[in-house]
Amino acid sequence: MELNLADKVAVVTGGSKGIGLATARTLRAEGARVVVASRKSSAELDALAGPGLVHLPVDLTDPDAPAAVVTHAVDVFGGLDILVNNAGGPPPGVSLPRFSFLPLTDADWREMFEFNLFAVVRAVRAAIPAMLERGGGAIVNVSTVNARQPGPMNVDYASAKAALNNLTKALSEEFAPQGVRVNTVSPGPVRTAWWTEEGGAADILAAAVGADRDAVMDQIAPEMMALRTGRLVDPQEVADVIVLLASARSASTTGADVVVDGGFLKAV
Repeated sequence: MELNLADKVAVVTGGSKGIGLATARTLRAEGARVVVASRKSSAELDALAGPGLVHLPVDLTDPDAPAAVVTHAVDVFGGLDILVNNAGGPPPGVSLPRFSFLPLTDADWREMFEFNLFAVVRAVRAAIPAMLERGGGAIVNVSTVNARQPGPMNVDYASAKAALNNLTKALSEEFAPQGVRVNTVSPGPVRTAWWTEEGGAADILAAAVGADRDAVMDQIAPEMMALRTGRLVDPQEVADVIVLLASARSASTTGADVVVDGGFLKAV
């Protein structure tokens, strides 16, 4: 399928690994010019770098950083057509899952909302004027199925993403008539560094249930979450949906929440 993304300019936050890396790679393969924003690069991202893809090292919880990323895209590539707000999840130094509401402090809540909501607000605030100068654009906010499935686990993270879903709908209502589409993609559990890194979700759950980390990722977590596919989601499967939503092939899709979750959500 031709996505007509050649020479479109895209910003992808959190693009050094996982879903963001897969998204940046796919956008570049489709001919887009890409600015990747993340704290650090990675060997995989470095392998993609070149005239059509650049990395900007930033801390997106710095209030000035999201606008600086957009400015960099405009300066380097001449404008902005696509914004993928992928950065999110555990803030730096935080390990998830957390199993209860009561231990969370005000600082925990602020940190989670800074990373998962306010950084997006600032990026969108900077991006929309740049997109309007080019006659429109597409914003894809990466959320989570937990925004729609409340529970005691990771309540601060799920609440921030629920706010992100509401923000996305509001932005679509205001800016779709001006040519800027805004959608969310809500992954289920994805086999990314959040799970696989030492001290990550697989290790935390393994300690909680008395199993090893590989068993958690391969069997226990899919069973606990009733994933009908029987496995964690692959990052590329989420990236493919993000890139489709960013393209003109989705010209009439705005204000939508597209779920890529292996069958986690059961509600109609």
